[in-house]
Amino acid sequence: MERFYLIVGHVGRLELLVPQGAKLVQLRIKDEPDAEVRRQIARARDFCAVHDAQLVVNDYWQAALDLNCNFVHLGQEDMEVADFPALRRRGIRFGLSTHDEAELERALSHDPAYVALGPVYPTLLKKMKWGAQGLERVTRWKEIAGKTPLVAIGGLTPERLQGVFDAGADSAAVVTDIQLADDPEAQTRMWAKACRELESA
Repeated sequence: MERFYLIVGHVGRLELLVPQGAKLVQLRIKDEPDAEVRRQIARARDFCAVHDAQLVVNDYWQAALDLNCNFVHLGQEDMEVADFPALRRRGIRFGLSTHDEAELERALSHDPAYVALGPVYPTLLKKMKWGAQGLERVTRWKEIAGKTPLVAIGGLTPERLQGVFDAGADSAAVVTDIQLADDPEAQTRMWAKACRELESA
């Protein structure tokens, strides 16, 4: 699994940042009409195909099915309604969010492409009912997840990467550190470089 996992909220941002070295990118659209959601997903699907990047569609699993996407990310609430057999029949991989051990056990029962744990550190952009999980929880999650890749998310910075990977994470998902950067393109390049260097170290 790619070490650097970029998360963006609009296809325009995806098109700006994927060429800077992001090979795994999640499109997390919020509060848009269905037609706009589908327009963005279709555009992102085509753009990622051209740039040899893996698109992950957040939440909108039905649109992903309809638009022939091959990877979705689902939160715990989405798991209640998602048609997992339909996703499997179409060969669509899925990653699942987890925040406590009961959620992790439930997620692993679906044999996901990865499980995500967050927030590892305090996060600014998204109000969470869970506090910072910390690196010890990352290690614990990886012990339980075994061969299933573990994505760490929440408050990550390039300076925290080494510790997160040492704790057992396979991939680092980034939102705030790039979204709020003065130069998001340069920050994306920095993340891509930092993850490559840690992978080859």
